[in-house]
Amino acid sequence: MPKPIRVLIDGTPLLGNRTGIGRYTGALAEELASSSHVDMRAVAFTLRGWRALRRVLPHGVQARGIPVPARLLRLAWLKAPFPPVELFAGLTDVVHGTNFVLPAAFRAAGVLTIHDLNFLDHPDELNRFDTHLPELVGLSARRAGIICTPTRAVAEQVVERLEVSEDKVRVTPLGVDPAWFTARPPNLDLARKLGLPAQYLLFVGAAGPRKALEWLLKAHAATPELPPLVLVGPGHRSSDQRVITTGYLSESDLRSVVAGAGALALPSRDEGFGLPVLEAMACDVPVVCTDIPALREVTGGHARLVPFGDTEALATALTDALENPADPTTISTRRTHAATHTWRRCAELTVAAYRAAANR
Repeated sequence: MPKPIRVLIDGTPLLGNRTGIGRYTGALAEELASSSHVDMRAVAFTLRGWRALRRVLPHGVQARGIPVPARLLRLAWLKAPFPPVELFAGLTDVVHGTNFVLPAAFRAAGVLTIHDLNFLDHPDELNRFDTHLPELVGLSARRAGIICTPTRAVAEQVVERLEVSEDKVRVTPLGVDPAWFTARPPNLDLARKLGLPAQYLLFVGAAGPRKALEWLLKAHAATPELPPLVLVGPGHRSSDQRVITTGYLSESDLRSVVAGAGALALPSRDEGFGLPVLEAMACDVPVVCTDIPALREVTGGHARLVPFGDTEALATALTDALENPADPTTISTRRTHAATHTWRRCAELTVAAYRAAANR
């Protein structure tokens, strides 16, 4: 058996409430921690909060912190590969930037995950902290030995728009936790706590222009026969009595709320993967989403796809999903498709990327 490869991952996305990238990093860390092929540690790039990393990592995984504000580190890395991450976190074979930015390293090989390239087309939507993200991602992509993307659609964009060679990019699709396949609708207590009606449509994700919620809200408002719309995730607000916001939910509550939905809608303008669509399929919930490359790839023909911005088509698809439930064969096929995406497979492909980067 080959000697375990030493890997240092950016665990910063594990801190705080986890949205998509945090969930990816957490699931990957769990798989890597149980692998005999990897000796994993994690580092957090935050001045004050890095000690909390110890509480959220898998048992036995060491946590390291860099006592410098992340913003200053990023500005430093734009100018030169200093300070190297090994200076604070110790020697390693591979450094994995799980969240778009590859930390500077002295000798370690670099692996970088790029989840999407939305920030290149809409830099005006970046927050103040991420102003330099386009430059940082471009620099990180050049420094990385291997780049991981969640879909082939993003891989093709990375090759074309960041001008990296195709053999440098690996597709590492995300996974569906097995608990989704046994998820059940919310019990009476949870439904009361969240104010959920007996039937509802659902959106899962953080607020923001990329998710195109205004389009979904317009289609929903124009179709009064549709049931209430529930928005799960941070940042949502609505004065419409037919729209319910829950805020951030725990994993167990999220699974229940998804399992109880009449349909899940993901109206995104752009996506790198779109994990909620597979999780919905795993618990027998029909999916309506935008007809864009990544979602076409991930849904694999098992969702109702709608041209972006077509309000009438979106309303029609949502109505059809509710009025024409799938037959048992279709439900089984959707579940089988979701089951082909596992975190174990994601981790195996990522470990292969580590070895490829270390051997370059």
